[in-house]
Amino acid sequence: MRIISGRFGGRILRTSEGPGYRPATSKVRQSIFSMLEARGLQWPGARVADLFAGSGSLAIESLSRGADHALFVEKSASAAKVLRDNLQALGVARSQVRVAVADVIQVLKRGSEQVYDVIFVDPPYGKGLLDPALKALLANGWLAPDGFLLAEVEASLKPDCPEELECITDRTYGQTRIILWRNTTPDSPSTPEPLTR
Repeated sequence: MRIISGRFGGRILRTSEGPGYRPATSKVRQSIFSMLEARGLQWPGARVADLFAGSGSLAIESLSRGADHALFVEKSASAAKVLRDNLQALGVARSQVRVAVADVIQVLKRGSEQVYDVIFVDPPYGKGLLDPALKALLANGWLAPDGFLLAEVEASLKPDCPEELECITDRTYGQTRIILWRNTTPDSPSTPEPLTR
């Protein structure tokens, strides 16, 4: 898998293998970043969270385009190792990233010390994890006011739009559905707990 644009453009990322891992195709990733940038997202200064991160391609692409910081949450230790290897191979500064090897829903329920301008949610297909992830991150103050939340899910899944969010885009690419929301409510308080790296 190649990084599309930015300072790491053209560099190759290793990807995780096994059930539930399906790295986004170049076409889908290009569409995701075009959607965000067309809606005024400026990458410099942005904080990004990549949930169910796998090899971390979405947040790494964000860093390549100038995002300041990325949080990766991935339950699988082997996938997290691939992710860390990718970050090291690219020479990403340790101060720019945090990798949490943990269950996404449990991490979200703890709350966050930071809010994120962009949150990518890419749960394994068929596990019913999107709705609990959305509820937990919204209830615990993860998404910045006017922040973007992007879900990559199976095409057959049609989640309800949470009332806190405005649905901006809902598109299908083959077996993949991309839904982009924007936070329309003020930031909510959270009770942070530190994440382990």
